[in-house]
Amino acid sequence: MSISLHEKKVLITREKKQAEAFSSKVLAYGGIPIEVPLLKILCKDLRENKRILENVDRYEWIFFTSSNGVNCFFQLAKRYQVNNEIFKNKRLAAVGHKTENALKNFGFTADFVPTTYNADTMASEFLSRYTVSDPILLVRGNRSRDVLPIEFSKHGILYDSACVYEISYNYQMTDRLNAILRENTFDFVTFTSPSTVEAFVEMTAVPSDVTCVCIGTTTQKRAYELGFTSILTAEEFTIDGMLLCISNYIAEEEF
Repeated sequence: MSISLHEKKVLITREKKQAEAFSSKVLAYGGIPIEVPLLKILCKDLRENKRILENVDRYEWIFFTSSNGVNCFFQLAKRYQVNNEIFKNKRLAAVGHKTENALKNFGFTADFVPTTYNADTMASEFLSRYTVSDPILLVRGNRSRDVLPIEFSKHGILYDSACVYEISYNYQMTDRLNAILRENTFDFVTFTSPSTVEAFVEMTAVPSDVTCVCIGTTTQKRAYELGFTSILTAEEFTIDGMLLCISNYIAEEEF
């Protein structure tokens, strides 16, 4: 089915650089994007990351659960002069196609991508398919969920975590967000992670009449927990999936 947003106004809450790409798609499908980036994402260099990268040979698999993780990880690898040839001998896992594409940008191909783009499915499908003898490296952010560490621990799989980026709230957007809510100048608010939901609620009260669109079930669950009642969730956990979800909703409303 083709996507048409019928000039509906879509509030985009993700980080600024990522919001620009989202806005381009909204425009391409006939919608009107309103960017209010509620998150800041910064690469992070912890002392243990240097140790991990210097000993990266010990890991059988490297797990990436976001494109941010991919980008920041390879920035650190370059900083510490780790030869990329080392990673060609590693098996790489990506949580979804966006993370997989980020790996391709660095010249790598994911050996494993789950059928549903979230950590729960990533854990269950990986554990049902592979036997692991050496440790796994989890590349994460400061707000990453603990699904993979918990499941690996349950199954006796050794792992290390490299926290390579930090997500924080962009409080500079508080006044702009509240002004938009007061003026009621949008039709849908989009959430691409639980962190975007949390940032939204941190900066304002949850509007009773707003329809939010979530990228997946994990984000949907967090939106529900924090008080949203009108929630649309993409079947495919991607930006295009979210926009198709909006398009279908508009078509049903008009019908």
